[in-house]
Amino acid sequence: MRWTRGALVVRNVVAAVVVVAIGGTAISASAAPGQQSRTADVKTVPFEVSGELPIYPKALWSNGSSGASVRKVEARLVQLKLLDQQWMDDDFGTMTRSAVKKFQKSKGIPPLGYIDQFTWTQLTAATHEPTQAELFPPAPVVDGKKLDQRCATGVALCIDKTTRKLRYVVNGVVKMQLDVRFGAQKTATREGGFTVGWKSRNHVSKLYDSKMPFAMFFSGGQAVHYSSDFAARGYNGASHGCVNVRDLAKIKILFDQVHVGDKVIVYRS
Repeated sequence: MRWTRGALVVRNVVAAVVVVAIGGTAISASAAPGQQSRTADVKTVPFEVSGELPIYPKALWSNGSSGASVRKVEARLVQLKLLDQQWMDDDFGTMTRSAVKKFQKSKGIPPLGYIDQFTWTQLTAATHEPTQAELFPPAPVVDGKKLDQRCATGVALCIDKTTRKLRYVVNGVVKMQLDVRFGAQKTATREGGFTVGWKSRNHVSKLYDSKMPFAMFFSGGQAVHYSSDFAARGYNGASHGCVNVRDLAKIKILFDQVHVGDKVIVYRS
């Protein structure tokens, strides 16, 4: 540029023109002489807006929640016969979620499958405060002794090491009782709460090369199964950690009654 008669003369100035292709893939701009125009590719993310985005109510209890409050929710669903008592276990899982959805549908509430404040208000209005007996049904009593409290609800193989008995219990009612034996001191049968992980009708142990018919596995390689050795020798022998049954006729029936996921409670009375 140069000064001429007090006026500023600007040479070689070209106004930039910017073209923006909305929804397209390119942005181009003119440049000053001597410079090449540049084209930049722009990647767009397609989206659609159809009305307002939904706003979901805050969950008080949902899938994965646990504790005493969840048990109270489940007890109320049991009152309405939307949930079987065996699933009243303090854990908000698949069965509880399904029961909640059924309740919501019956009340014209969107079946979200979790408990929000409005659903909770409707549920409390439709039920009464659960009693202690409803929350914690009394454990079955056999021969004057209470079984483990965990055997009071649902389906359970309730195994007492003290009395050496296995009791098949359904919702607090003893359906079957079998004599059992356990592992030796070095291969003790584990105690605690388990579930049946898998079943094998004609199982053979690869570790000990021994037959384990009607096996119901609950903890690693430990299972409830028929033992011909137990039938022949009684309590003079021991297992390698499994729960041996000596009554073949009974365990055949039991095997067909028990399902994967049923509780196995091994304890001492």
